[in-house]
Amino acid sequence: MPLEFDVEFQSYRIPQTYLLPPTNFTAEEALAVLVLCDELGANHRLPFYSPARSAALKLHAALPPRLRKYLHDITGAIRIRLPPGAAIDDKQPIYQQLIDAVARRQCVRICYDSFSDEQVITTRLSPYRLMFSLRSWYVIGRSSLHRQTRTFHVGRILKLEPTNDSYRIQRGFSLEHYLRNAWHLIPEPGPDQHVRIRFEKMVARNVAEVRWHATQHTSFDADGSLDFRVTVSGLNEISWWVLGYGDQAEVLEPPQLRAMVAAHARRMAERYGGRLEA
Repeated sequence: MPLEFDVEFQSYRIPQTYLLPPTNFTAEEALAVLVLCDELGANHRLPFYSPARSAALKLHAALPPRLRKYLHDITGAIRIRLPPGAAIDDKQPIYQQLIDAVARRQCVRICYDSFSDEQVITTRLSPYRLMFSLRSWYVIGRSSLHRQTRTFHVGRILKLEPTNDSYRIQRGFSLEHYLRNAWHLIPEPGPDQHVRIRFEKMVARNVAEVRWHATQHTSFDADGSLDFRVTVSGLNEISWWVLGYGDQAEVLEPPQLRAMVAAHARRMAERYGGRLEA
């Protein structure tokens, strides 16, 4: 029997019912859909997964009883643990307006609590892309205030107003080109930096098992430590990552990153009542 559903897009409803043809799922396919949608859609972890979870529940209800019980038993034994994420429940209207603006190529005016500017700013934004990265949602687009493409944390948008102004995405723009070799999300001006870090044996294997960056190269030394090399567009983001490994990581190059990490460590030692020699 074909599935029926009404298609709703943002603030208006398309007055038409669509009929989907029957889809033959294998047990493996049904399991993948149910596990991913149930795990990632729970507790509003990712906005797009909430309706996906609802669709998965409908799929589950339409399965033959034996297959439904089989998949229920398996899904109960599988858990996907994600890192803590920023809740955007109170930003859902803003998130939806951004989706609408991207689809319509429509500028928006935002009031934004800017971390880099250290104040609340107002700018007209041409939203190019929405991206979920690690823990939060970000919108990337051209800012009239900064006169360049910038990254904005959706959770820090205090107010958003649609405008009647349309925009065109800059010729040649791509997310990959914009991010360059940023360690995470924020590329910095200037040439890329070649970074080399030594990780002690205690954490070496854990570091080597993860593909942290597209440019990384790793090799183990005779004493079990790890030589980690990467090329990044800016040093601030990777400096915080290095600090997360405490005394198990040592920056070997470049000197600027080594000095940044040492300065952070010195201030930490002072805060805890100790002293760290320069």
